[in-house]
Amino acid sequence: QEQLVESGGGSVQAGGSLRLSCAASERLYSSSVIGWFRQAPGQEREFVSLIRWHSESRLYAESVKGRFTISKDKSLNTVYLQMNSLKPEDTAIYYCAKGSQYSSDRRDYNRWGQGTQVTVAS
Repeated sequence: QEQLVESGGGSVQAGGSLRLSCAASERLYSSSVIGWFRQAPGQEREFVSLIRWHSESRLYAESVKGRFTISKDKSLNTVYLQMNSLKPEDTAIYYCAKGSQYSSDRRDYNRWGQGTQVTVAS
């Protein structure tokens, strides 16, 4: 069964940076969309960013625009989320997910990773 594996989480001070990785165990096809979502304690899972596998189309949540950058390495079947200027409110479990719709709705994603914790101290 196809798996998505996130890595790169950790604890940083406000203003710091982290780079998350999402590695797919199977080849991603041109129709794939990889999204990043996050979930803070007591809150719903929210959209962060997405990228189309076959193009450079990207989408960001307003809360991370200008600070986070999504990218991909097709040779490694991996999508990255570079997070700069981190804020305490970015603290959450970050999940990557695969879908086929260019969508920020988590219901459009049918394969999820296990998540990686990001903690930003003030």
